[in-house]
Parts: sequence; structure tokens; C-alpha cells
Amino acid sequence: MAEKTLKSVFVDELRDLYSAEQQLIKALPKMAKAATSEQLRNGFEEHLKETKEHAMRLEKIFAGLGEPAKGRKCKGMEGIVDEGAEVMDEDYEGAVMDAAIISAAQRIEHYEIAAYGSVHAYATLMGESGAGSLLEQTLEEEKETNQKLTNLSKEINPEAFQGGGEMEMRGGKPRTRAAKAGSR
Repeated sequence: MAEKTLKSVFVDELRDLYSAEQQLIKALPKMAKAATSEQLRNGFEEHLKETKEHAMRLEKIFAGLGEPAKGRKCKGMEGIVDEGAEVMDEDYEGAVMDAAIISAAQRIEHYEIAAYGSVHAYATLMGESGAGSLLEQTLEEEKETNQKLTNLSKEINPEAFQGGGEMEMRGGKPRTRAAKAGSR
């Protein structure tokens, strides 16, 4: 049996990422459709274009390494996407649905940031500057997407909280339903 090297790990991780990106290309349109906020929907549509570019960058990296551009099934992304699908199947409405979708989307982004950070470090260490540059570009885009989701959540989460009837004013202080129930 051939000895596994860091390059083997690198290629395996790239295959995992390629599968993850392919899964996201299928999932992002569903997330956009479920979003009620136009800004969130547009963000998912924009990220779909980026995700297709991420997959193309990975294909370029595979070509440069002389490896086939194929992905082994990324079980991590599969689980995260399945959890997101469950959220979209709930009977949440309006800003509450958007808040739940943002949470699911940020799990995706954090997974990708971790994965792209690792393969970028491997590429840099192995002197694969072309691959490293492409991976760094994708990593930065994933970080930017995560920040956009964070910023959007700062608008949507308060709307979800207020609009969901979850606050009640008592004595000038906001109280959640749980706090109200606990004080009976």
C-alpha cells in the first residue's frame, strides 16, 4: 500500500470540497426560494454564482495537479444541508423563517471557511502557489459571505423577535414568553 502524504490529504480534502460545492449549487436555489427578505434572497442568488465559480476554481486546481475533478461525497456538508432543509420545512413565516435560514447558511459558511483554510495552508506549505492563490480567493469570499449574513441577521433577527410576538412589555422591560410563563 502506498504511503499517504500531505499531498494525498490535500487531494482528498479538495475532493470533499468539490462535492460540498456541488451540493450547495443544488441547495442555494431552495434557500433563495424559502427566503422572504428580498435582500436575503438576492444574497443567496449572488452566492450561487460565487459557488459555481468556487467549483470551477477547484476544477482548475485538479487539472493543475493532474487529478480528475471529482468529489467524494462530502458527508459533513450533506448533514448541514439536510439540517437546513429541515428548517425550511418548518412552518416559520416571514422574518422568523429568514432568521432560521441565516443560521443554517452560517453553519455552511463556517464549515467552508474551516475547510478552505486548511487546504489553503496545505497548498502554501507544499509550494502550490497557483492552487494557494485560488483557494485564498475562495476563502476570502466565504468569509465575506459569512459577514454579509451576520450583518443581515442584525436587521432580520430583531424583526423576527418583535414580529413573532415574543416580547411583552411589563413595567417598561421587555420580557420573553418564557420569562412571563416562569413568573406565573
